[in-house]
Amino acid sequence: MAPSRVYEHPEADEIAIPRVLFALSEPLRLSMVRMLAERGEVDSIELGPDLPRSTLTHHTSLLRETGVVFVRAEGRKCMIRLRRDDLDRRFPGLVDTVLAGYREAPPAREDA
Repeated sequence: MAPSRVYEHPEADEIAIPRVLFALSEPLRLSMVRMLAERGEVDSIELGPDLPRSTLTHHTSLLRETGVVFVRAEGRKCMIRLRRDDLDRRFPGLVDTVLAGYREAPPAREDA
């Protein structure tokens, strides 16, 4: 049996607001965060079922590396959840403020 994938995440005190704001500045990633806030943990495929795998991996990796989400392997699945508690402790009200000001926009075109 192959070893399970292990993902690296920043510690809560290493999460930096400029990086979080950068991650949340892209409409597709913001849409993913909204879905996670509403649904909790999901298989990463659910965040972009129509996206090319490389695009989905790029965006979920960036969210993980900036500390916005936590990713874990579960068999062949890649489960992902919002690090809501860590973000609220570091930056009280940030997630609620960003999501409250966000209106669902059509997905950004890849060639734009």
